[in-house]
Parts: sequence; C-alpha cells; structure tokens
Amino acid sequence: MASEIIRQIADYLIAAEVDKREVVKVTSKIKPDLTVEEAYEAQELLVQKKLDEGKRIVGPKMGLTSKAKWDQMGVSEPIYGYIFDYMLIDNGGALPYSELIHPKVEAEIAFVIGEDIEGPGITGAQVLAKTEYVLPALEIIDSRYENFNFTHTDVIADNTSASRVVFGNTLKKPSEFDLELVGSTLSINGKIRELGTGAAVLGHPANAIAVLANVLARKGERILKGDIILSGAITSAVLLNVGDFVSAKFDGLGEVTFTVTE
Repeated sequence: MASEIIRQIADYLIAAEVDKREVVKVTSKIKPDLTVEEAYEAQELLVQKKLDEGKRIVGPKMGLTSKAKWDQMGVSEPIYGYIFDYMLIDNGGALPYSELIHPKVEAEIAFVIGEDIEGPGITGAQVLAKTEYVLPALEIIDSRYENFNFTHTDVIADNTSASRVVFGNTLKKPSEFDLELVGSTLSINGKIRELGTGAAVLGHPANAIAVLANVLARKGERILKGDIILSGAITSAVLLNVGDFVSAKFDGLGEVTFTVTE
C-alpha cells in the first residue's frame, strides 16, 4: 500500500493536470527529501489512477537522455514515464492549447517493440533485434510545475511531464537506418528552431530503450511486445503558442506536423 505522503503527491499532480494549472514543485511543497524510489512510487500510483479511470497505456517514454541533461539535473541515468491513449494527436491534427498549461515540443524517434524485452544486461543491439518498426514523433511536454522549475525526482513523480504525442505515419524497419545518424529539424511556422540527430540520445536511441529494460528489471518488470516507446528528445524543447504550426522532418522517416489551436 502506498503511504499517505505518496498518495498526497499523486493526487496533487493529477489535480494540477486536470485543473490545467501549474503548481509548486513537490520538493518545495510536500516532501523536500523526495527520493528516486519514492518519486517512482508516486508515478506508479498516478499511472494506476489513470488506468482505473479506463485510460490505456500506449507505452513508456524516456527522459533525461543526454549527458548534458544528466549534468544539469545531477543524475546518472535516464528517467521514464508513460504515454496514455488520451494523449495521442493525429499527424496533421490540432493541439488545443486550452487543455494544457505551458506546453513545449521536441522531436523524437519512437520504437514499436516486436518482442518482450527483459533485463538485466540488455544492450542497444538486442533492442534493435526486437524492434518491429521505428517511426518519427513529436512529443508535447507540459510540466505541471511553475516555470518548469523542478528537480529530477519532481519530474519523475510528474510522469516525466507527459502530455501529448503526435506519431508520424511512416513505419520503417530499424535495419534500414543508422539511427544515430538520422537527422531532424524542428520548425515553428516555417522557421527552423532546433535540429539534432539520433546520436543526441545516449549515442544511439536504442541505448535509451536498453536502459529502460534494465531499470524495469530491478522491479521485476519488462518492456512488452506492442509497446510504442519514445526514446528521448533529439532536439531541445520549444515553447508553444496558440496559432503555431509545428513541423518536424526526419531523414528517411518523413514529416510530423500539428497546429496549436485555442
């Protein structure tokens, strides 16, 4: 059973998302010494509450997947959260700004898993062997915290700022690419704002999926066949505004777009 403090954290963050309002970070408001283990407990309770409401998990998502982010946040491995079905937006569709708080967008490569992946000891090469397809994606992150001010345990508890996702329509076999070399440009209203390559994600996006498998193994869990996993940001995140037309182009994987509406 979750402790009272863990339940309080989960309810606090769920209410912030539902009410579409930013809140003071957990480590300032509720528990200054929040540990990684406690943060994941709060995230698990938050996820379970969503499942109890009838929402469905699409797959995990990775965060803090660059060494620069590790240094910035004082961590030594990526973090993970979960994408739900209610977060999906069609490619070319609309993102209603009124449903969110202060959304940002970043370009990512997603993996469609073809076989269960169970750690420990999983490598990027093993992940690629068990990946059915890769596809391009735009992740809209929307931290529930004021001014995006949080520690890494705060963001874990907040389901790693998961908010909305736009998947592209192009499914490719990973063997067709050197994914670390796949480039992406992120444009807002026709102007390139950010760019990057797959190597920005731990040297290769599959490495982030391998880390996930190995971290889940500590809890006796595994990556499941059919999961669609966001491997981590290729580009930096860009703040969105009403009226923005967002486009990301990926070498060999096509284009993903959406428009921000009121």
